[in-house]
Amino acid sequence: MSNNEFIVIKALEDGVHVIGLTRGTDTKFHHSEKLDTGEVMIAQFTDHTSAVKIRGYAEIQTAHGTVMSDSKSK
Repeated sequence: MSNNEFIVIKALEDGVHVIGLTRGTDTKFHHSEKLDTGEVMIAQFTDHTSAVKIRGYAEIQTAHGTVMSDSKSK
């Protein structure tokens, strides 16, 4: 089920939350990271991770393009 695709998340404000969600019949949170301004995280989808939730102002780069998330303070 794993593949080589990954995403790059760059925090553009303090306190950006990156949350991994499980794969399977019941989707649950299984991992959480908190990034501060300028920190970068590289995430890969695996047998256990089917989705990633990002809360806060960040730049997300994928093979399909770049997306900007909104700030938590909006």
